[in-house]
Parts: sequence; structure tokens; C-alpha cells
Amino acid sequence: MATGYSLTSIPTSSAALATPVPVHVILRLEGLAAAALSAVFYAHIGASWWLFAALWLAPDLSMLGYLAGPGWGARIYNAIHAYVTPATLAVSALLLHSAALVPIALIWINHIGVDRLMGYGLKYPAGFGWTHLGRLGRQRKNSIPASQESA
Repeated sequence: MATGYSLTSIPTSSAALATPVPVHVILRLEGLAAAALSAVFYAHIGASWWLFAALWLAPDLSMLGYLAGPGWGARIYNAIHAYVTPATLAVSALLLHSAALVPIALIWINHIGVDRLMGYGLKYPAGFGWTHLGRLGRQRKNSIPASQESA
């Protein structure tokens, strides 16, 4: 028996769709929580703040993927800016008893959290400005590119 949602089972009335807090605000608050917790854990382990400063922007090197085109750019950017990648590094570091990798994972998580807090979300292949948190830049009318709505 398959379970799931169909378009006919999604409420469409304006009252049913109204939410007290917009979803993008919740997602930004999640980013704040991730950034704050990773900073607290980083301070707790006593790692170098110079290392933190030196590596904090390193995930943004993934934007170089856009040199290969928007599709590849989005794939590479999303792989580096998804929490699952640094979380996997952190779990691996703990399982392998590699204390040197834990600060890197926490810096990475902090970077992603701050990005989300500031509105930089995961990217759609339509271009860098199309994110899961909404459109970046001056033209914010459409939050999801038409080519991605059914994806």
C-alpha cells in the first residue's frame, strides 16, 4: 500500500494555507540555531579561533562550480552547503577518534548556519539567485523558478 500526498490532498483554501510564521523565517531560525550551537561546541573543545577565521569562508569555494554552468554549480554548491556533509565528517571523526577533524566540521556547520540565517539557501539549477529560501536579489517575486516547480 503506497502512502503519500497527491496534489488533490493538499489543502488549497487561504485559511488552510495560512501559517503564523512564514516557512522561510523558520528555516532562517534553524540556521541561527546551527550557527550558535556549532560556535558553542567549537569554544567548548578549545580549538583555535585563528583556524575558525581561516577556514570559515572555505565552503564558498564551491561557487567555482558555477564556472561549469548553473546545473553543475548548483550540484556542487548544494553538496558543500548541506548539513549532511559536515555532519558525516563529524561522525566519521568521532568514530575514527580523529580530534583534528571535529573543529573543521564545526566550522563548516557554522558557515552553513550563518548562510541560512542570511537567506543564502540551497540552489536550484536555474541560477545562483534561485534558492530554497526564496529568490536572492532585487527580483524576489517568484520564490521557485517555473522549471523547478514540478521537480
